[in-house]
Amino acid sequence: MDLNTFQWLLSAEGQRALADTAVPTQHTHLQIATALRQQMSPELAQAVLETLLLRQKAAGKFSRAAEMYFTREALEQASGESIAAYRARRFAALGATRVADLGCGIGGDALALGQTAVVTGVDLDPVRLAMARENVRVYAGDGRFHALQADLRQLTPLPVDALFFDPARRDAHGRRLFSVHDYQPPLSLIDGWRAKVAATAVKISPGVDYAELPPEAEVEFISVDGEVKEGVLWFGPLHSGAERRATLLPDGATLTCEAGEPVEVTAPQGYLYEPDGAVIRAHLVEELARVLGATKIDEEIAYVTAVTPQKNPFARCFAIDDAFPFQLKRLRQYLRQRQVGQVIIKKRGSPLEPEWLQRQLRLRGHEERILFLTQVQGKASVLVGRPCEDL
Repeated sequence: MDLNTFQWLLSAEGQRALADTAVPTQHTHLQIATALRQQMSPELAQAVLETLLLRQKAAGKFSRAAEMYFTREALEQASGESIAAYRARRFAALGATRVADLGCGIGGDALALGQTAVVTGVDLDPVRLAMARENVRVYAGDGRFHALQADLRQLTPLPVDALFFDPARRDAHGRRLFSVHDYQPPLSLIDGWRAKVAATAVKISPGVDYAELPPEAEVEFISVDGEVKEGVLWFGPLHSGAERRATLLPDGATLTCEAGEPVEVTAPQGYLYEPDGAVIRAHLVEELARVLGATKIDEEIAYVTAVTPQKNPFARCFAIDDAFPFQLKRLRQYLRQRQVGQVIIKKRGSPLEPEWLQRQLRLRGHEERILFLTQVQGKASVLVGRPCEDL
């Protein structure tokens, strides 16, 4: 979609077309597309169809998706509404009233920042900038977003209180970029800006290599409904004082690193805790173990174990029936004796593929169990357990 086509979408005629056209489905897409092309040019018909489809797809990220505008690629990279709102609260607590959103895309973060600050959105793509302006208006009203079309590599720092930098983390073919040196623009771009605007935050991939991260940054990983979505670096006045942080949304529970004694490694006890991915990415498994009064089952494995069960937002708890060195014949016999006919297989630190093991077990019976393929004190092991349903 080019800028002229998008401007047409915003016109009275374009708005009527969006309002009068049903959202295409697999069965109706061709029929709706044909009808639209009889009324308008193929370019305009495609813009209407794409907007309706992307609004439907975006409903899981944005509560007001039905009023917003997207490109497919920008929607995939945009932060969800809950993450953007959570992050914007730290800018608001700082008292920032002028924020630059560098690489703003379609405004996924600007729409949250704009509710307490005036946002200057910078992007090289004029269509994304125009979409961002409309999307911010939906959430924050008019006058909260100023579009600036520019190449971030050539732009000098702006007179703002704080910065949010969202570099592209996919290449031209849509492949994910994990190294911060490969981001477009690379993370190093922010160094010159930070010299002028100390309050800076940077969105990063959750799969980032810690060795590439600036040591002065607070590193936070954010999980939504149990799935790690993204990371963020906090600099200067936006730094909370914690070195690492794991945050769970929508509840907002947060875990930070604290000084403490090393966690002991023991054999599995009565209960196993599976940490949320944000805890693992933030290197906070030992901190979680200390909170739970738990031990680790292996120095390198992100499971912790305890004598008693307890509810904790940062980990799922499982009752452990048995734990023994992995041997296929022994495991098959064990499950058959207990009439286990269905298993969920989880693995951490094991080379075995769950699909392969499912086939090899040849299960029969009415009981269900969870199998954990892992390492226990350096030895390949299997733990047999069940969810703690009463927590």
